[in-house]
Amino acid sequence: MSKKILIVDDEPHIRILMEQTLEELEDEGVELLIEENGEAALKAIESERPQLVFLDVMMPKLNGFEVCNQVKNELKIEGVYIIMLTAKGQEFDKQKGCDVGADLYMTKPFDPDEVLERSIEVLGLE
Repeated sequence: MSKKILIVDDEPHIRILMEQTLEELEDEGVELLIEENGEAALKAIESERPQLVFLDVMMPKLNGFEVCNQVKNELKIEGVYIIMLTAKGQEFDKQKGCDVGADLYMTKPFDPDEVLERSIEVLGLE
């Protein structure tokens, strides 16, 4: 079964940066999926079942917290590791991310090496 990573962000430059950071994993057979809003992300998670989702918090249609909550608590989709990406490093947001079931929290600007390391770790590519 091919491994999939879903990148969800409404900012084009972030999507491109994430894609560039993770494209070397495509050599390992990882498929990169990209969405730009929460609604599309939810559909992609339901249909594609990515093992890893990088999810922006502030987005149109559904925000990252809403998407995460639906995936983890309402739909109870198994085997999806969600990393919340946010420009805010506030404790309140981190707590909210934990409350909705986020597995990890990364603050923008993020370190591409950390993104890559986490992806390798979560997908078991080491």
